Amino acid sequence: MVDSTLSKTVQLLVEREPQIQDALEKGYGNFSAIARLLKPKVEEILGKNVTMGGLITAVKRVKTVYAPKVEYQKIIAESVINLRTDVAKLSLERTRKNLEKARLISADFPEAFFQVLEGATTLTLITDQRIFEEVRSVFRDVEKLDEKPNLAAAIVQSPKAIVNTPGCIVAFYNPISRAQINIEETISCFTETVIVLRMEDVARAFNLLTNLIADARRALRKS
Repeated sequence: MVDSTLSKTVQLLVEREPQIQDALEKGYGNFSAIARLLKPKVEEILGKNVTMGGLITAVKRVKTVYAPKVEYQKIIAESVINLRTDVAKLSLERTRKNLEKARLISADFPEAFFQVLEGATTLTLITDQRIFEEVRSVFRDVEKLDEKPNLAAAIVQSPKAIVNTPGCIVAFYNPISRAQINIEETISCFTETVIVLRMEDVARAFNLLTNLIADARRALRKS
């Protein structure tokens, strides 16, 4: 019999790890490997050694806890993907002057794809590549922290319920990260999740996301 404290501890740790949750949900997670990963933290929390057998059993018990809820699957199933190719990014120090310039540029190109990401110390502009040189010239006297052309944006448009439903945005990131595809930048804007990738990666990412949506639609039909 597995100690109830051990089971609760394993459940708590899995709740903190979306990637482990996803592995258990999809059925590709190796129970032994997950148990080995959790063992040091479990022993630290409990203040004692635990057996691998007990840990593996505890991991198996939490497998069904994370079955996706209908609302979650419905949001994924009703999402659609659009691709925007020929995108570029420019990262700068976040200053009042740079912010003002970025807002003025945005007003100058109302029809262009133009996103401004504000961090605590940095400012990143995601733009159509056709206007990139014009954008760059506005900041010609400013140190560039990073700049990269030849990018693409996968834009996932979801139902309004995504705003109040946890786990949906992570669901879009998971298949991409598992495929070892680097996400250059990402933006969550109300019901849109924008994922910026290298041009050479966008086709593979698009296939992964469409498969995710197709799986959610199949699961809903079966429920």
